[in-house]
Amino acid sequence: MARPVFRTPQPSLGELLREGIVILSRSGIENAVQEAAWLLEAGLARTRLELHLNDRMAVAPDDRKRVRNLLARRAAREPLQHILGTQEFCGLEFLVDPSVLIPRPETELLVREVVRFARRMSAPIIADLGTGSGCIAVAVAHALPGARLIATDVSSAALRVGLRNAERHGVEERVRFLEGDLLEPLARIGLYGQVSVLVSNPPYIPDSQLDGLQPEVRGYEPQVALSGGPDGLVIHRRLLQAAPMFLKPGGLLVLEVGRGQAPAVVYWASQYDVYRNIRIIEDDAGIQRVVCLESA
Repeated sequence: MARPVFRTPQPSLGELLREGIVILSRSGIENAVQEAAWLLEAGLARTRLELHLNDRMAVAPDDRKRVRNLLARRAAREPLQHILGTQEFCGLEFLVDPSVLIPRPETELLVREVVRFARRMSAPIIADLGTGSGCIAVAVAHALPGARLIATDVSSAALRVGLRNAERHGVEERVRFLEGDLLEPLARIGLYGQVSVLVSNPPYIPDSQLDGLQPEVRGYEPQVALSGGPDGLVIHRRLLQAAPMFLKPGGLLVLEVGRGQAPAVVYWASQYDVYRNIRIIEDDAGIQRVVCLESA
């Protein structure tokens, strides 16, 4: 007589979700509940409502394996945005990968200030220096249909991501991606004295602090987009010095800075006698995050 075969019941959606929460919590993920749900949504191609309404539904072996692989990647502290492939910024969804810095909410302040300044101009030329994913350039182009954008980066891989994002949001005809170091591509095409706004989120982490960054940042995001030299302001000083050659009279330079760096940027700007109406803008956490400088 054949012996009966006992099969282990397949875990349900609800059980797999709870398993994911435990895995992520044990790995130090602060928002384990939300992130586990996002990973289930991605791995199973289901909406949050579907997961909730069918939490007792059994999960097929292939689906279970796929979700557990995503959970393992996140438990290893790979950024959630790299796993999912996107990050929301200014109400738009941007593609991201390890070649670009993941867009941060505070960087939306740069977009807001550029749009505020340039929205009354008929056809402004706006340059995004060190564009990375293209989030600033694409968001500005999306908000200002009459603007022409130049987006520069030293990384050809980053520029490919930026171009895909421009195409994704239908602004590729108005955003020109150029490979090169900061303002060098602008010099190459002869934009001296013609730019209405220069905007940049340059690297601003002091080199001594790089090892103390979160594992997701330290291990997965491009170091060239993070390292700002001994004091974090090497790129800022270069931009302050060179920007006036490209800005129109009354043009605007907008720079993101790290905690405690705004006063130093204002000090260095004062050494050139070409900037006026200098403003410092705080982010939602009260950190002085953006410095805006108008050219004389």
